[in-house]
Parts: sequence; C-alpha cells; structure tokens
Amino acid sequence: MLTSLHTAYTDTRAGDLAWCLGKEPLPALAVLDVDIGDGHDLRAKVALRLLGASHQVLVESPHGDCSETVACIPGRQVPLPVGVAKRIGPWDYDFAARIETMSQGSFARRAQELLALVADHPHGLAGTFPGDPHAFTAMLVQCAEGSVRWRTWHAYPQEGRLVTTRTQVTASVGGPAHRNTEAA
Repeated sequence: MLTSLHTAYTDTRAGDLAWCLGKEPLPALAVLDVDIGDGHDLRAKVALRLLGASHQVLVESPHGDCSETVACIPGRQVPLPVGVAKRIGPWDYDFAARIETMSQGSFARRAQELLALVADHPHGLAGTFPGDPHAFTAMLVQCAEGSVRWRTWHAYPQEGRLVTTRTQVTASVGGPAHRNTEAA
C-alpha cells in the first residue's frame, strides 16, 4: 500500500534516527494491520505504523508481543545501532541497520524501485512525504520458518542517504537466550 503523508518531514537527517524497543503505540500517520503465519504453528498480528518521525512495528502473537520503534524520538539521543541481538520476552530479536550514501541519480532509481516493490505487496506499507517524491518511509513484513521478519527503508533525498533496517523475531525454544549482544 502506498500513501501520501500529509505532514511536515520530521526527521531531516539519517543521523537523527534512534532505535527503541518496548515503546507503546505512538500516533501514526498510516497503519497497515497484517495477520500472517508460517503455515505451521506461528501466527501473528503485525501493525506496520508510519510515524511523522519514521516507523514502528508492533507484533502480537500467542508467543508474546514485541514493539520496535526507529524514529526521531524526543529526548532520546541514542543513535541507530548497527546491530542488536537479544532476548525480548519469548522472542529472540535480531536487528541490523545500514546507511547508504548514493549519487542523486542512483538514489532516485533506488527510491522508485523500493516504492514499486512495497506499493503492490499485500504486506507492505509506504508513505511519501510532501515536497520530494523520493522522501519516504517503506516497510515490508513476512512470516516464515517460525519467525516474523520485516525490512524498512527511510529515504533522505536531501542527503542522498537511504537507511535500511532488517529485523527478525523468532519464538524462543525455552532456556536462556543463546545471544545477548548489542553493537552500536
């Protein structure tokens, strides 16, 4: 689903993004609720939420809930981490982020590709901000092999920068988490 967001472009630089787990639902400009499953025992309700300051994903399942926010969060000065792997309640949580800098032409082509990919996907949500057709946030979710996975893209055309995140939450199989590391 592709939507036009009627708000000012809040996060003005890729470096302004911060990451947070466990945040309650924030006011959203657009929401896509998706019921997904892996064909076996994992079923989940996922809310893809576009914020004026980027994205929030809320996962609800019989295994437990998980909330991820990547946005310009007032009062939060923790930069976007390169990677995080940890136990979140019943989930093994794995997050990675990358910031790419591109030429204007490469950026425009990549923006068009991503918007086309997400716009027609039944589990995708993209919102464009006013003032520049390449200023957008896009999200795509899937469920496979006992995991809920999502990818997000945050475009900053004024910088020629694209922030890509990848997250996977997997229902833990008891015992202590096999990983608990954070890298910034």
